[in-house]
Amino acid sequence: MRVVAHVDMDAFFAAVEERMNPHLAGKPLAVGGDLKRRGVIAAANYPARKYGLHAGMSTGEALRLCPELTLVEGNPQKYVHVSLQILEILKDYTPIVEPFSIDEAFLDLTGSPRLKASRWNDYDTQDSADVLDAAIPIARAIQRAILRKTGLGATVGVGPNKYIAKMASGVQKPRGLTVLTQERYREHFWPKGVQELWGIGEKTRVALEKLGISTVGKLAHFPKEFLTYHFGMNGDHMRDAAWGRDDGAVIPYYEGIPLKSMGHEFTLSVDVTSREKIAAHLLRLSDQVGRRMRQDGYVGRVVTLKLRDSKFKTYTRQRSLSEAMNDEEQIYRTAVALLDENWDGRPLRLLGVSVSDLSSNGEAIQPSLFDEDEHRKKMTAAVDSLRDRFGDSALVRAGVLE
Repeated sequence: MRVVAHVDMDAFFAAVEERMNPHLAGKPLAVGGDLKRRGVIAAANYPARKYGLHAGMSTGEALRLCPELTLVEGNPQKYVHVSLQILEILKDYTPIVEPFSIDEAFLDLTGSPRLKASRWNDYDTQDSADVLDAAIPIARAIQRAILRKTGLGATVGVGPNKYIAKMASGVQKPRGLTVLTQERYREHFWPKGVQELWGIGEKTRVALEKLGISTVGKLAHFPKEFLTYHFGMNGDHMRDAAWGRDDGAVIPYYEGIPLKSMGHEFTLSVDVTSREKIAAHLLRLSDQVGRRMRQDGYVGRVVTLKLRDSKFKTYTRQRSLSEAMNDEEQIYRTAVALLDENWDGRPLRLLGVSVSDLSSNGEAIQPSLFDEDEHRKKMTAAVDSLRDRFGDSALVRAGVLE
């Protein structure tokens, strides 16, 4: 059997800001807001969460709930630096570390010398609970090392696979440690609502409850063919999640994890109803996405448009293209077409454009047969070269100046 740990930093962005500014410790603090109250909260510390604050909440709503809230503008470079420090710490315990996000990582401890040094050496014959419990000293050591070297708290979940380890890390926070076998996992989560499962959002919860599936246990025992009929492949995934089944391997950081999508989004300074202004923002976002894809050597086939209205309702619409591409004009034309087909004129506060179904440039893109396309490619390469040398603002599309 495998022994997998999931390390989840506690209120990471806010904790980093508290460490940098000790006078903020213990006070309600949120990261990501702006003075105009147009932004959203990226993270809130635990004193702020007592007021109901959470990631994704508007700054204005956060200040209404907690007038004494301290808002700090996020600093991605700072957080990445600390995240890399944590990665170095985790590598001391196993080389098989998979960064899952800037503040989370999976560790495969199965072959760890620290675990093998314990009395549980025969993984195939020992009771699974005993093997997993043997990882507790390692998990505690990881927590102590992170606290000592960064001053930050971490919660650790341990399980026989990635999914259970991830769910275990959410049981006790902050600075908790939970070990779940499959049996313990089912005992703990089967009585709980389906929304407790990682990967099930509000819309899916409502859809499941319409079928009479309100708890994780009911989901686990619901006929597989009916779940597949209603949800497709996602139905199989949800049922596996309810049982705590996961065959996914921990992918070492040095092998890299293929990107699923590339995108950018932007919160508008005021609610916008002008189609021309929205199109101008979509052009800028499409330009950013296309340039990033070319820089990283990707092409993609699916363009997604994200809209969030003044009432914070979010919509996503997507379209598949016949060929993979990384051209901002194709991205823009598709995004605008999706806008015209799905937007009813309601005020918008956030726009986003992304491309998915990615593959390496050269694997999926077809050579052009038309001189016009070749001319565009040469022009795009020249523009990229100038921006690489003088910065992205060296050349700006006229439509963005709106």
